[in-house]
Amino acid sequence: MAQVPHDHHQRTLVAPAICAGVGVHSGRRVRLAVRPAASGTGIVFVRTDITDRDNRIPVTGDAVVEARLNTMIRNSSGVELSTIEHLMAALCALGVANAVIDVDGPELPILDGSALPFVQLLDRAGFRRQEAPVRYIEILEPVRVEEGDKSAVLLPCDRYEMRFEIDFPTAVIGRQVIDFSVDERTFRDEIMAARTFGFAHEVEALREAGLARGGSLENAVVIDGERILNPGGLRMEREFVRHKALDAIGDLYVLGAPLIGRYEGVKAGHAVNNKLVRALLARPQAWRETVRTPDYALAG
Repeated sequence: MAQVPHDHHQRTLVAPAICAGVGVHSGRRVRLAVRPAASGTGIVFVRTDITDRDNRIPVTGDAVVEARLNTMIRNSSGVELSTIEHLMAALCALGVANAVIDVDGPELPILDGSALPFVQLLDRAGFRRQEAPVRYIEILEPVRVEEGDKSAVLLPCDRYEMRFEIDFPTAVIGRQVIDFSVDERTFRDEIMAARTFGFAHEVEALREAGLARGGSLENAVVIDGERILNPGGLRMEREFVRHKALDAIGDLYVLGAPLIGRYEGVKAGHAVNNKLVRALLARPQAWRETVRTPDYALAG
């Protein structure tokens, strides 16, 4: 496994990481290449299939424009890319601060519905330490958003922590809670392999809306009443809430840096997470950029 110990410097890749797969909503086959980039580049997606206008989409909180069932970004020329959250979660957890990602379609490949294939892809490419220190976004004051019975909050904390709670009226899921420190080891051991999930009765409606065209039992956990349709069942205990946490890590990394703070989500999805990102950006007194080391990194 091509891990590099975190020494609080920015990271990029040693070599390009390339894969191909199907977009879960578009059903289109796309090719993806994550390439090394210089310090200060951040995460930048490039739609290589678009050549008549600016096809670069730097990832920022302001770039997120759609958050119904996935996270979509758009640049000032109207070029869009969707379903970035699983790769963004992998980049965040593995400490990749700088990368240019070429993709030849409108949506990232869903692969197996988790971040595991992206982590494996990045591991094979290897990681390179850069001279610039890691920048963090430190939460100084609570920031909270609500949408019906869904909520998300960012709280001051001396490291990056996350608590997530879901509650579904089916015994297959029910109420599930996870509370953990967002670091590379925990992500690898407990989060990255958790797959996206959905309900069989929703699939037809999604497809009529032009979504989930590439969805299958190969890339999602599908629930029908009180049954899980996937032949292998679940990969782990509380896989559903673990995946929601995975999504949140990716959704928050659009801020361009990992957090020193605590995220708490209740039934939150991409829309609520993006609302939280925008609420944070609208309150500059509630956060600051810092290069100080989180407490768990000091202990390590």
